[in-house]
Amino acid sequence: MTKIRCVVERITYQSAETGYSVLKCAVKDYKDLVPVVGNLLDVSVGSVLLVEGEWHVDKKYGRQFMAQKWEETLPATVYGIEKYLGSGLIKGVGPKFAKRIVATFGADTLSVIEDEPQRLAEVEGIGGRRIAQIRESWEKQKEVKNIMLFLQGHDVSTSFAAKIYKAYGAKSIELVKENPYRLADDIWGIGFRTADQIAMKLGLKKDSYFRIRAGILYTLSQLADNAGHCYAERSALIESAMKILSTEDTKIDSSLIVMAIDYMLTKEDLKAEKIDAVLLEDEAEHTAIYLPPFYYAELGVAGKIRKLLHAPAQVLPEPDIAGLEKANHIHYDDIQADAIRAALRSKVMVLTGGPGTGKSTTTLGIIRALRAAGLSIALAAPTGRAAKRMTEVTGMEAKTIHRLLEYKPPEGYQRNEEKPLDTDVVIVDECSMIDLILMNSLLKAIPLQARLILIGDTDQLPSVGAGNVLKDIIHSGTVPVTRLTQIFRQARESRIIMNAHRVNHGQYPEILNRAGSDFFMMEKENPQEAAELITDLVANRLPGYFGVRPSQIQVLTPMQRGEAGAANLNQLLQDRLNKGNAENALRRSGYTYRMADKVMQIRNNYDKEVYNGDIGRIIAVDMQERTLQVRFDDRVVTYDVTELDELTLAYATTIHKAQGAEFPVVVIPVLMSHYVMLQRNLIYTGITRARTAVVLVGTPTALSYAVRNEVVGKRNSLLAERLREKTELT
Repeated sequence: MTKIRCVVERITYQSAETGYSVLKCAVKDYKDLVPVVGNLLDVSVGSVLLVEGEWHVDKKYGRQFMAQKWEETLPATVYGIEKYLGSGLIKGVGPKFAKRIVATFGADTLSVIEDEPQRLAEVEGIGGRRIAQIRESWEKQKEVKNIMLFLQGHDVSTSFAAKIYKAYGAKSIELVKENPYRLADDIWGIGFRTADQIAMKLGLKKDSYFRIRAGILYTLSQLADNAGHCYAERSALIESAMKILSTEDTKIDSSLIVMAIDYMLTKEDLKAEKIDAVLLEDEAEHTAIYLPPFYYAELGVAGKIRKLLHAPAQVLPEPDIAGLEKANHIHYDDIQADAIRAALRSKVMVLTGGPGTGKSTTTLGIIRALRAAGLSIALAAPTGRAAKRMTEVTGMEAKTIHRLLEYKPPEGYQRNEEKPLDTDVVIVDECSMIDLILMNSLLKAIPLQARLILIGDTDQLPSVGAGNVLKDIIHSGTVPVTRLTQIFRQARESRIIMNAHRVNHGQYPEILNRAGSDFFMMEKENPQEAAELITDLVANRLPGYFGVRPSQIQVLTPMQRGEAGAANLNQLLQDRLNKGNAENALRRSGYTYRMADKVMQIRNNYDKEVYNGDIGRIIAVDMQERTLQVRFDDRVVTYDVTELDELTLAYATTIHKAQGAEFPVVVIPVLMSHYVMLQRNLIYTGITRARTAVVLVGTPTALSYAVRNEVVGKRNSLLAERLREKTELT
């Protein structure tokens, strides 16, 4: 094995998933930059590395140094120190100040920052505020480096180091050593697998209670995150946890998992509920095991809806349908008119229907009828985009549910049982997107005397979060439901709408690739060729054809991975559409975020008031402060470089993430390489996101497979059964 000491000049490539990196490094006695390759995730430009490995000659790329082990060291040369400080690693010091500091202190620079930071005042332009910032950042960086070395020593990605430090501070390593599984509970992005890897390196026993408890919680969380389940049936939970906890050399006995579940139930780490045998179509006794938040949310949603249904309501006069038709310049069919009447009679009601069936015009009629009766109305939707569309349709302000409930971190929702909403009616659109937890928070804030109207399309994909709330409410049979079915004449002229209904009924869409059409299919079987065609369509061909900007074209794909998946398409589209900003960018975990990039928030961040699925654009990149700013509609949010894994590029996104959104032009790859995700409701949801045109790229075989596949995984939920309960309300 050979050792080299090098300074990282450029990072050519990094994979967030594997950690594989290609660095261009300056090495003493080598005239040209040396390519260093290997698992070197989260090193920064300017870092000084001591790398152990071997030289290798690659047929395509030439001579490279293959890294086996590496550690980061402080730079020893004046050049290295300047490069290190100027990399942006230390907040308050960019390339300009790095040059000045090193010019002043030379080889003693790092010891000055470490031991005599007040001397930085000798450097032109550095005052007390910047010195304090540099000192704080230096200390933090030292701690983060220690955590990185600790993680590296346990073969764990060092990208989590800053998050761990942010959560635990100077006690980070101590707390992780004490119980590494707490990382899975406390740090977003660190799951059971990573925590388990650290625990095994630290010598924790595979049958320890800490590990089994963490494995059970992880199993339930995965079922909620990946399948939308609110609970796991007890025997299925035991079986799944055994698979997760067992390793090649150690099989965990089911009795240990049973004992752990029973103990966790006594500690209320878990909640249990008997399941009616009829639901599972057998005679055996079954038990549902819940994570407490889902258990209490399910009870809360069912209890509040039942209370609303039973609470007395103000009797309103029959609506003047003819007057509403005149005011809205529309003729309501019998079902729409019945929906308006039902809204004035009901405490809780559901309005559902597909595209082009008049949900928006019916909603407008309901609003005008309720206002004519003297009632105040609050409008809401689960996302900012859906709320904006609701505002455009109704002419009234619609808020996100979080804004309506006045979410304020860290206290939470300001509107709740103690301080309910001051309104007579709450109308909520895009309810198929609302998960169990959010619906519970909303219902808590609705006063008993108020009316609740839920609007949505139950044939779309269910919520990203756990539960299938709108469908469960409809299936319970306890709430009045109006289903709009007639497609109106104007909507029938849109091939997008007609094909959405054809797909929803299991029929292959009518595709006419000719001028004047709004629904196209371009055939490509090879995923790589499909990805190249999609890139060309977005960058060159579709903007001119439809008279739109590339930013108004949204690629929606069934999957995240693969050559025609969102991750790869984003890289291709970023390089094609935003190549000019490659230097004005921040890098995090293998991804690059450039000025003007289209990005999406991928988790709810209540502190920043941005939520999973929000799309924005990067409007500023501060290379010195290592921050960037994203504009989401009418507000700007700042991200530190350590928070960038909450963002992803959004030139392409999964169809799941696009729920509630609407785009002028939508491009959808439909390939057999996506077959595990090809379902009727997925294609239906993707098509209904487009206003002006849909362009499918793929094969008729894949599209036909998706249209025929109506199998939708049932989500474990007892909400419908709880709504039907005959127990007394308290």
